[in-house]
Amino acid sequence: MGKKLLGTNYPVSICFIVVNEFCERFSYYGMKALLTLYFLNYLKWDKDLSTAVYHAFSGLCYFTPILGAFIADSWLGKYKTIIYLSIVYVIGHVVKSVGAIPTVGSTELHIALSMSGLILIALGTGGIKPCVAAFGGDQFGEEHTTERQKFFSIFYMSINAGSFLSTIITPILRGDVQCFGGDCYALAFGVPAALMVVALVVFIAGSSLYKRTPPQGNILWEVCNCIGFALKNRWNKSKHDSPRQHWLDWAEEKYSMRLIQEIKMVLRVLVLYIPLPMFWALFDQQGSRWTLQATRMNLAFGNSFAIKPDQMQMLNALLILVFVPIFDLIIYPLVRLCGLKITPLRKMAMGMVFAALAFGAATLVEVNVVKTVVNPAPAGKCLLQVVNLAKEDVSLKAPGTDLFLQSIKYLEDPPGYETVPLSNGELNLEVTGVNGATFSATQKVEEKKAYSVIIYPDADGITYTLVEDHITKNEDGNPLLRFLNTQPEALNVTVGDKNFYMSSGYNVTHNKTVQRGEYTHATCISSSGKTSKLNLGLLDFGACYTVILTEEAGEIVPHKIEDVKANNVHIAYQIPQYILITAGEVMFSITGLEFSYSQAPANMKSVLQAGWLLTVAFGNVIVLIVAEGAGLEQWIEFLLFACLLLGVCIIFSIMAHFYTYVDPEEMDKLYLENSVREEDDSDFKKKNNEIQLNKTGKSTRM
Repeated sequence: MGKKLLGTNYPVSICFIVVNEFCERFSYYGMKALLTLYFLNYLKWDKDLSTAVYHAFSGLCYFTPILGAFIADSWLGKYKTIIYLSIVYVIGHVVKSVGAIPTVGSTELHIALSMSGLILIALGTGGIKPCVAAFGGDQFGEEHTTERQKFFSIFYMSINAGSFLSTIITPILRGDVQCFGGDCYALAFGVPAALMVVALVVFIAGSSLYKRTPPQGNILWEVCNCIGFALKNRWNKSKHDSPRQHWLDWAEEKYSMRLIQEIKMVLRVLVLYIPLPMFWALFDQQGSRWTLQATRMNLAFGNSFAIKPDQMQMLNALLILVFVPIFDLIIYPLVRLCGLKITPLRKMAMGMVFAALAFGAATLVEVNVVKTVVNPAPAGKCLLQVVNLAKEDVSLKAPGTDLFLQSIKYLEDPPGYETVPLSNGELNLEVTGVNGATFSATQKVEEKKAYSVIIYPDADGITYTLVEDHITKNEDGNPLLRFLNTQPEALNVTVGDKNFYMSSGYNVTHNKTVQRGEYTHATCISSSGKTSKLNLGLLDFGACYTVILTEEAGEIVPHKIEDVKANNVHIAYQIPQYILITAGEVMFSITGLEFSYSQAPANMKSVLQAGWLLTVAFGNVIVLIVAEGAGLEQWIEFLLFACLLLGVCIIFSIMAHFYTYVDPEEMDKLYLENSVREEDDSDFKKKNNEIQLNKTGKSTRM
């Protein structure tokens, strides 16, 4: 087995493999945590396209393991496959990071670099996925099975540790470090790239210690050939040919009966896999739809601490580390004490139920989250609010409506937007002041948009200006801010790292994103050189503010108006859905892997592993289709996924009820004891059927 760790039977080589896996998982999950917000805020895609591309990438990462397994088993072996595809992985990260530098070319180039980088990353991470764990297991001799089992536990812990730390650190690098005038995606993607370089270097550093097994031939390819031969033979059968008990038996002219029987075992499990993609369709939305939901929630814990919306994904990795021992040591034993029989398929079905409940919880959260969202006006109408700066009460009438019936006071914060009908794309207004000044206005506007009517005094009494408002909440959760200058001279205001310049006379700036927080000492400098300190108070998550600057007692004074309400649902309300989805993962994912391993013949375990990874890939395809095709409100989409998974769970439970567990080890003993010859296998068939259909001790239902 080579050099061992001091006082143990563990080979020194596994240290390099575990560190490599930690760095690689940090690299992958750290990059992936940022993707949805990167698409939204940097590439300026909409939510549905961002979600679709996110899941297209996730799905590709689970299609490519089949390619990696084929290369490793048929050509290069695991060691060289890990080396070469890790180099592809690193190149992908570097290309992705360069694409996040604003000064590098146009938006089209950024998109091209980003997509190219993601494709290379998918090839790299997917290609090495089936190799690294198996390569670690190869380091142990057959006499050290206990140590090998413990290695896989350590290996799994390193995966979750890398995921946990990266989903905390990379969002901080994105949001708290500013570069090129905004969030520093280049740095946030660059750190995972550096970790992947470290992973590759560490893995190469242990080269002299590794135990390497040469390529053994690709069993997956042999299975496909056998199935293809059986189908072709059956298609070409003559009416004079004797019928076969199973369609795979048509391959026995070319392939051994043992291989055929093992493929039958595998196919029985693969049939059970058919409903499983729906679970992954829900599970993988933590990084897309749930992150988007978090951007519209209150992310503050007290006055001094707030998390980033993409940091909530770390909760899943943290809870996994907590839940695995709790389920194994406490929950499952307690259920057995209650007299309930726990089988792998029952655990998986319950995992589906918990995932559906998680989306039920997400639906309840979403229904409350959208209450602070301003919906666009329908066709033929616009949204309107009135800001009165005329230093007297005014009334406003929009002909054809009964809106704005109450008089509007000076500097009154508008209660909200009103939906106003348009006449041939024009907005008609009649304004009256308490002192008798009146005017009528007809303004060309665009339907479905939002506007503020700013009424202010002039030489003839009162007049107005119409400005377009931004009613969409900021995609990263931070507040949006703009200023309205009422002074006869230009003003320049500094809020944090953002500058707002206003020319004289009721001029309004564009909205800019500022960090959430208390701003009690914003600086205002007039064109004459006079400096004032502005107390803007709390600028909260998700709000859009207009700050009106007036002069009182010789000082510039701010008056804050909340155009779009701040997020009032706290991020803590997402915790139950994360608890439920993680509990579902423990029962579904971990149990599913164990079930696949236990039900597969020794030389077919890689085939079932490939099938398992494909269920994840197809789950992401389902989300891609729904995100781009359904066009549903978000809470309805969440509820739809929950109902679909419950329906699939019922189907899976029925299928599982008719599944009979088998023992591959007992089959192997049967081969050895009876020395079954390939040309005379009738006795084997009979005994094999007895094992699979008539076992009483080990044949259990779901």
